[in-house]
Formats: sequence, structure tokens, C-alpha cells
Amino acid sequence: MKNRIDRRSFLKTSGILAAGVVQAGLGNTRLLAAELANGAPHAEKLGWRLGSLYRIGKPYNKSSQLTFYRAIDQVASLGLHYIEGSARPALSKNSPGIHIDPSMSEEARKKLKLRLADARVKLASYYSTKLTGDEEKCREEFALAKDMGIETLVGEPPLDSFDLIEELCEQYQINVAIHNHATPSRYWNPETVLKVCQGRSRRIGVCGDTGHWVRSGINPVDAIRKLGDRIISFHFKDMNAFGRLDAHDVPWGAGKGNVKGMMEEVHRQGIKPLFIIEYEHTATLADIVQCVAYFDKVAAELAAGT
Repeated sequence: MKNRIDRRSFLKTSGILAAGVVQAGLGNTRLLAAELANGAPHAEKLGWRLGSLYRIGKPYNKSSQLTFYRAIDQVASLGLHYIEGSARPALSKNSPGIHIDPSMSEEARKKLKLRLADARVKLASYYSTKLTGDEEKCREEFALAKDMGIETLVGEPPLDSFDLIEELCEQYQINVAIHNHATPSRYWNPETVLKVCQGRSRRIGVCGDTGHWVRSGINPVDAIRKLGDRIISFHFKDMNAFGRLDAHDVPWGAGKGNVKGMMEEVHRQGIKPLFIIEYEHTATLADIVQCVAYFDKVAAELAAGT
């Protein structure tokens, strides 16, 4: 899939170049890395979709200048076409009080849809904190997802909320992917997630956070093998240490998460999850380019049977 304008022009007009130089301090090397981001065409041949969380780098805070429009441009600059949203960031600098949530006006929704279409980026998933037993709030999240073309709501619902969630999944034809934080959070152990999914609709599954598995001392390849086709999506990471809660992200293939092994296991099982880049540690766009390139390199090897 080709961008509508050449990459240099896109990066200049989107403001990513100027922002990136300030953040990364890497000058022309940083700019060159961004311009060489060509997406993951070999992964697409495997039926895999690679996208990004709405933020890259340091965890989001209220003082952050990040907007969702800027995040869309950043994803497009990587040659990727999928993004996971959240209610946290403002839609744009010109609309600081507007977020992606059920209170969005029809006008704001229309503008967001046009912005996504123009960038050729799909709002494929959305992290929700409102997947609870509160039917009104829960239904509002599903209705938002349906209207915006979101395929999957990601979250950590209470254990007693899944009867309602299952009903809404079927009614709205929207998936819910259970996300795991590190131990001792509710879903840190894949066994817990499997028990929740047992006997439930296939629309209820897993958003496997590979970094939190590594932090919790869980071999992510074993977790993928165990969860199998219940995996709907990933928050995909590689980490600098195994079994340490203070472990942090590193470029894929450079850490202890065995990214290649994870990809091999996904391929072996024949599942087609959405892979979402989540890089929580301080990062430059060049680091993310390295992740994308490594991912596509391994995908090419898998596609060739090597």
C-alpha cells in the first residue's frame, strides 16, 4: 500500500521531523531513519497487521504535547496502517477538550474518520477502562467502537462482568481482548485469562502484553503456545531483562523477550493477531524503525520457510 505523498513531504508537513529532532537529538541520522521506514510488507503476506499504540516513548501524562492526530501521522510515517487508541490524548491542539470517548460529537467523529482515511490508518483497537458491570457505560464503549469502525476493545474487565461483556460482544460484533499487566495484577498469569475465556464467545480473547509477561518471569513463547487462537492482539515488546519488574523496552531482537521465537510460534499456530507496538521506555522514532525492520525481516524468513 503506497502513501499518497512522498515520505519526505509527508514528514515535513506533519511536523514529525521537527518534533523528532528535538526529542531525539540525533540530527540527520534520526531523519534518515524515519524516511527509511517502509512498513512491514512481508508480515502482511503472512496475514499479520503491524501497528502502534497512540504513544511511543515515555508514558503518557497530562502535560504531554501528544495529540491523537499527531500519533496518526507518526504511525503513517512508519509506513504502518493500524493504531490503537485511548480516551487519554486530546484529538488535536486545536481541540484540547475533545478525546476519543462516547461524548465525542458527530462533527468530531467525522473529522477523525477523515483524518484516519487520509493517512490510510485504521483505528483498529481501543484501550477501554470502562469495561465493567455497569451496562450503560459499557454499552457506550461498544457503541463508540461500532461507530468508529474499531474491531477490538482492549482492557482488564472485572471477573464478574463477562456475562454482560459477552452479550455486548455478540450484539455489536466487537471483540474484547483481555490485557495483562505484570504480576500481581489480575491477569498477569495466562492461566487466569484462559479460565475467563473458557466456554465464552470467540469474540472474547487476549491482548498479550509480551513485555509484562517477561517482567513477570513468564516465557512469552510458552504463553503464546498456551493461549493459542484466543490471542486477538498483542502489545508487542522486547525487554532488557527477564523476570524483573523494572525491566524496560529495547529495540526488538536486542533483548531477552525472544521476539523471533514469539513470531515463530504465532506462525506455527497459524493465528492472525494484530501486533501493536508499545515502547514505554524513552525512545526515538529511529528505535521504532528498528523494531519495524526487525519484525519484517523475521516475517520474510518465515514466509520463505527459512
